[in-house]
Amino acid sequence: MKITILYFSQTGHTEKMAGVVREGILDADKNIEVSLMNIADQENINQEFLEASSAVIFGTPCYVANTCWQMKKFFDTRFDCKLEGKLAACFATAGCLWGGPDIALQSILGMALTRGMLAYSSGTEFGRPYIHLGPVALMASLDEQAGIFKLFGNRVAQKTLELFNK
Repeated sequence: MKITILYFSQTGHTEKMAGVVREGILDADKNIEVSLMNIADQENINQEFLEASSAVIFGTPCYVANTCWQMKKFFDTRFDCKLEGKLAACFATAGCLWGGPDIALQSILGMALTRGMLAYSSGTEFGRPYIHLGPVALMASLDEQAGIFKLFGNRVAQKTLELFNK
């Protein structure tokens, strides 16, 4: 089974948290292949791996109370990447929690649904801590938020195995 973590990172904050999400996925099952792909470099996107993935986890920094334009451009232009039927989940990094990260996460989930993906966040399924839309890490406290990001990766992996490992 394969899972792609597709993210944009310019400063390294979102990339760092993508790595933590990867750790959580591998904790769920060491046999899952995970690929980290930064869309800052379009050549970094391994389309074959992405299309073979059962789930795609999108990571975005929050800019101007929304997702980054690079992620929006990916959804708007990369119709050559077949996403339909895959599990979609997302996370964000931000400078503050007030008005932005939640909109960024909703924006990504909306775009994923439009592309025929199945939106998943783990919500209340696994109990506390709840992860409603996806985890958010503040730039000033990335390490403090690592636990929830690792848990998120683990939960997405568990759901992916449940749905696609039959």
